[in-house]
Amino acid sequence: MSASISRRSFIKAGMFTAGAVAASGFPRPRMAHAADAELCTLLDLGKCIACGACVEACREVNEEKFPQPEGPMPDMLPRSKVKIADWSSEEKQAVDDRLTPYNWLFIQEAYGEYNGEEFEINIPRRCMHCRNAPCSNLCPFGAAFAQENGIVRIHPDICMGGAKCKAVCPWHIPERQSGVGLHLELLPQYAGNGVMYKCDRCYNRIAKGELPACIEACPEDVQQIGPRREIVEKAHRLAEETNGFIYGETENGGTNTIYVSPVPFEVLNRAIDKGPGSPHLDPVPDAMTSANNMALALAVAPVAGAAGAVLRFLSLGGNDTRGKGAQR
Repeated sequence: MSASISRRSFIKAGMFTAGAVAASGFPRPRMAHAADAELCTLLDLGKCIACGACVEACREVNEEKFPQPEGPMPDMLPRSKVKIADWSSEEKQAVDDRLTPYNWLFIQEAYGEYNGEEFEINIPRRCMHCRNAPCSNLCPFGAAFAQENGIVRIHPDICMGGAKCKAVCPWHIPERQSGVGLHLELLPQYAGNGVMYKCDRCYNRIAKGELPACIEACPEDVQQIGPRREIVEKAHRLAEETNGFIYGETENGGTNTIYVSPVPFEVLNRAIDKGPGSPHLDPVPDAMTSANNMALALAVAPVAGAAGAVLRFLSLGGNDTRGKGAQR
């Protein structure tokens, strides 16, 4: 990315915006994809031993995608509301017991008693990859988007770090790293505050016919991935065979991450530590059926399309009018 963006680039970007708005047509939210095109993962929580192999593999494979801020970070305005989020120190990058910009998967532990017996359940937690994700529908810059195979991603080259995705996510999954991203070249004290990061389900490995790193590394075969219809059927068979319980099939209108547990999820939810970077296991209604979010999605769609096109254009220094951001 160039050190500065020229006036000429902004003029060209403005022309690009007009074309993008004209092409956007009637505003509409970006909806879910056909079920037979979606990839879904099944996690059998009765098998997870919390060995951490999946977490380590995720870090190793995705290291080149992690943020690399160059200080000092600009103060954000207004300071009373916009806080710098910096996970770039060696100590913070090593954190692996919650979600961070450098740790997209962690093992959430649940201990307790159910039906008179003690239990210990380990839960790999990451992005749920919702079928009609609020983050991809409501991102004002079009940085969050869903692929045809159901993978929900955040494009690091055009994300402004505004954290709308985190605010509207029912599990508050995305995490921000300040001091990186396109906003530093625009209005570093006002426009955004870094880049948001989360699991991208190893989309680049899947594109090559490979398994996501976490699935490939697991020694206990906790996870499997496949077409959503097949995974849902397997989840129900497993739940029936083990008297288990299902989470993720209908939450938030349906996700592409489905858990099967021998312990009810309301019991697990009471047992786990919840807070920043440690999501809950509550029942979740479909966020996009609310009147406010539907109206906002209709309003955001054409703006996000235009903004995304312009930001992709600017991220390439104004030298490419195709609007394609660099692929990582």
